[in-house]
Parts: sequence; C-alpha cells; structure tokens
Amino acid sequence: MEHKFINPVETRYRTELAELFTEDKKLEYWLKIEAELAKAHAKLENIPQDAAVEINKKANLNYVKLNRVKEIDKEIHHDLMAMVKALSEQCEGSAGKYVHLGATSYDIEDTATALQLKDALLYIRGSLKNLLITLIKLVEEKKELICIGRTHGQHAIPTTYGMRFGVWAYEVDRHLDRLKEVLDRISYGKMSGAVGTMASFGEKGIEIQKIVMKELNLNPALLTNQVIQRDRHAEVIFLTSLIGQSLAKISRQFRVLQRNEIAEMFEPFETNQVGSSTMPHKRNPHKSERICSLARVLKSNVIPALDNIILEDERDLTNSANERIIIAENFILLDFMIKQLTNIIDGAEFDESNIEKNLNLTKGAILSEKIMVNLVDKGIGRQEGHEILRNAVIKSKNENRSLKEILLENPKIMEIFTNTEIDELLNPHNYLGKAFEQVDNVLQFLKNKYQI
Repeated sequence: MEHKFINPVETRYRTELAELFTEDKKLEYWLKIEAELAKAHAKLENIPQDAAVEINKKANLNYVKLNRVKEIDKEIHHDLMAMVKALSEQCEGSAGKYVHLGATSYDIEDTATALQLKDALLYIRGSLKNLLITLIKLVEEKKELICIGRTHGQHAIPTTYGMRFGVWAYEVDRHLDRLKEVLDRISYGKMSGAVGTMASFGEKGIEIQKIVMKELNLNPALLTNQVIQRDRHAEVIFLTSLIGQSLAKISRQFRVLQRNEIAEMFEPFETNQVGSSTMPHKRNPHKSERICSLARVLKSNVIPALDNIILEDERDLTNSANERIIIAENFILLDFMIKQLTNIIDGAEFDESNIEKNLNLTKGAILSEKIMVNLVDKGIGRQEGHEILRNAVIKSKNENRSLKEILLENPKIMEIFTNTEIDELLNPHNYLGKAFEQVDNVLQFLKNKYQI
C-alpha cells in the first residue's frame, strides 16, 4: 500500500536537509560505524583481517537493504539488532560472526547520531550564512532610509532601516558563533559497551574507541555510561529553537510593518497569489506568519530534549522514542524557516512615502527629546526642559496642532530659539546620532569575518 504522509514536515515544509534524517540515511550511518568497528578490531588483531575486509565490503546500502532490516525488525522488535543480522547474513565465510563484536546498540546509535547532527549543523550553517548575506545586502541598500523608531508600540525617535536590519544581521552572526560551539560539543562518539566500562572490548577498549572515532572524524567521549549524555543533544535542540525565535522576531516585524495603518515594509506577493478565499483585496503576510507558527513547534521540542537528560541509572529508553521525532522535526523545520525568511528579505518591498509620512505623523512630537537636550545647552535645567516639552506635546496632541505651533507660542522658547533653529530642531532627518557610523561598523565587521 502506498504510504500516505501525515506530518507536513514530509511534504509542505520539507527541504533537502531532510535527506539526512531518512531511514536509508540512518541505516547508512549505522553500517559505516559497524565497518569502522570491524577495521579497528582487525587492526588490533582481535578478528581476522579478511573478516574485516568482508564486513567493510558489505556494510553499505548496496548489500544491506532497508526492507530486509524492517522484515527482521518486525520479528525481533529491535531495529539496531535487525541491522546487525541483515549485515551478518550478507557476509560470506565466517565474517558475519564478527559483526558488532563487543558493541552495545547505543555505541552504534549515539555515534551515528553524532555524525547526523554534525552534518545537519553544517547544513544549517550554510543556510544561515545565505540569510546573513541577504541581510547584509539589504542593510547596504537601506542604510540611509530614515524611519520612525518604536518602543512599546509607540513612536519614539528616528532610526534607520539600516539600523533595524543591521541588528538582525548581527544576531544571525551570534547564532553562527553558537553553532560552531555546539558543533564542537556534539561531535563526540562512543564505543564503550553496555554501561560504559568497555568490559566487552577487553584490554583494548580505549584503543578501539580512539581508532573508530578518528576514522569517523569524531572525538572519543572520555567517559560515558551506556549513552552519550543528553545535555549535548538538548543543547543542539535549544540552539535550533533559539535561532527559530530570532527568525520569528524578524517575521513579526514584517507582519507589524505590513499593517494597513503602517504600510512601510511588505513581504513579497506574487502576481497570482491569493490573500483570502473571500476577500480579494487581502495581501496577508502569510509567509511571515508561518515562520512565527513553526517557531512555536521548535520551542515546544526543547522540553522533551531537556527531560531526556534525566535518564535512570546507566540509562533507560525514555529518550529514544521522542528523539526519533524532535531532532528531525526541529532541523527540517528550521531549515525551511531560514530559507523562507531569506526569500522574504530578498524580495522585501518598501513604501518610502509611507515611511516618511509615519516619521512625521506626530507633528514633531518625536523630536521633543532633541529640543530638551538643546534647552540644556542653552542653560535650562534638564528637568525643567523635560516639563516644558512634556506639556507642549500634550497640548499639541489635544489641540491637533504641530509641536512647532505650540513652541512658537511659548515666550521662554522664543527667547532661546529662532524660527529657523526650531525648524532645524524639528527635522527628523537631523536626529540620528551615530546611526550611519554604527551600521558601517557592523557591515565592516561582518564582511571581514565572513569574507563577503
């Protein structure tokens, strides 16, 4: 019967990264480790050299078929042992009896998971770098596009879109740093037996582990019980969630700024795209909303990852079932989200007339801080200046008049400033501090760091 997919990770949100999490790929990882274990045994003269050669020849998907492994698993209810049996039956002569010698299941499984997570993190690093490059391009394009800054959802003082995008790019850079650190800590495998003592490998246990891990380009765990400790895996899952939250933050900003009342920045909208099934006029930011939605899934999977740290004694199996879900799910969804956001940013649209209109929406009130600071320079106390401007802004709002009109009626202000000076003070393009310089510094830092 043809398989009917249930989880949209398999269809709607699938990316090329999913190939690292297929059943075939997992089997490939397992077989690779079994081959290296046999080679290590032969090198230390624990098994005949020709047996290791035969195991290496057959430890691949050309000989060991997933369907056969599943057949055996259905009988014995142990997927790793099913692989061992399927490989053994493919080996000629006496080689089959040396397959998996001295190993416990999680010597193979946890080492394979390390290979898988290492490959997945390297893939995500590539996706994140593409996002960063796209952001840097936008920072450069919009470096001097001045807009209103908002705090608490209210108009604050002027900022620039270059600042906004630069903050995001700088955050992605930190995630790339974190990824490198996590990559180092997850790149550990084990070959130490049922409770970590290496008793089943005899006197050569430490040597066997070192040889196998060196060939796999992993670090040997210095001390384990039956499993690699799950604080490593929890950190990986937390990293995917942390990145996801940053993507959701950026996507949330797109959603806010696309509102009709603001209408400054928009995610791309294709010619034949439909916004609503009933309202033809709608241009919904559904791609950004999708990212925010999927970020919640990534975040929720942190909980089982943390719970997996708490295994009883030398281990129990309570981590196993959920890890089959949460690891693949978080990586595939994260990659989809990164690629989706990269496309959104690459095709972002701007209404610069609305940006300027919103900059002046409060009729000059957003420049009250600048005037207050200049009053201090003219000899007015800071607190007194604050009160003058606070009352002026309230009057401006209540009477629906510009702040300039209110200030021109204030004798104290007119004693200090001329009309021309007030016009200069109320120009939002003149109150940007070191915005341009800071953005240039971030651009230079990122370009140098990533050789862009």
